[in-house]
Parts: sequence; structure tokens; C-alpha cells
Amino acid sequence: MLPGRPEPPIATLLGGRLLALDTTAGTLAAEYEATDAFLNPAGTVQGGMLAAMLDDLCAAVVDARAGEGGGVVTLTLNLSFLAPARPGRLQGRSSIVGGGRSICYVEAVLAQAGTEVARATACCRVIGARKG
Repeated sequence: MLPGRPEPPIATLLGGRLLALDTTAGTLAAEYEATDAFLNPAGTVQGGMLAAMLDDLCAAVVDARAGEGGGVVTLTLNLSFLAPARPGRLQGRSSIVGGGRSICYVEAVLAQAGTEVARATACCRVIGARKG
């Protein structure tokens, strides 16, 4: 999903598409496409799929700050499910809210049709190279 990086298979599965990235501010906006394959028996998007989207949002904003050869691992991911999500497009945004050179604290939100459906906070660790 990040410019200049190979597309990870999970981004393809989730229908992830980068909309905006500001590495200086530590913010990212993306969208995802929830397909019928993501549905639970109640006909809503299964929480694990929303968790994967939120994890992708959190890791991607940190990964965007990593230098060549760098990467990121999620250490913790705390989720809140706020409303049911339906098949279709979901809008996501994430921002780095604290941390240092190797540990970053991130917040992310997913919305659908103007309604927040899930939120997450994460702690991510930068591995490998890092810019400045």
C-alpha cells in the first residue's frame, strides 16, 4: 500500500488503497473493500477482518517512516468495535501519537458511510533501518 514498496498480500486481500500519507505529521488515510467473503453469519463484516484493517493502518503509518531495509512489527493492538460494518468501502485513518525512534504509539479508526465502526490503539516497533 505504500509508495515505492511491494504490495503486501494482506493489502490485496483487504482491498487496501492508500489515499494520503504525511510522514512528517505521521498520518495516513486509506480505504478498504469489504467483500461478501468477510461476512459472519449475521451478515456483517467479521471483527477479525476489521482488526486486520486496523492493524494494517497502524503498521503502515509507522512503516512509512522506516528507511530502506526497515520495517515494523505490531507489539499490541487494542480494539473497540463501535457499529456493524457491511460489505463495501471502509475509510481508514491512522496517526502516530507518541513514541521515539524504535517504538511508536498509534491510533486508527475505520468508518463506513460517515459512521465509525471500529477504533484501535497500537504499539509498534520499528525494525531495521530508519530515516534520520
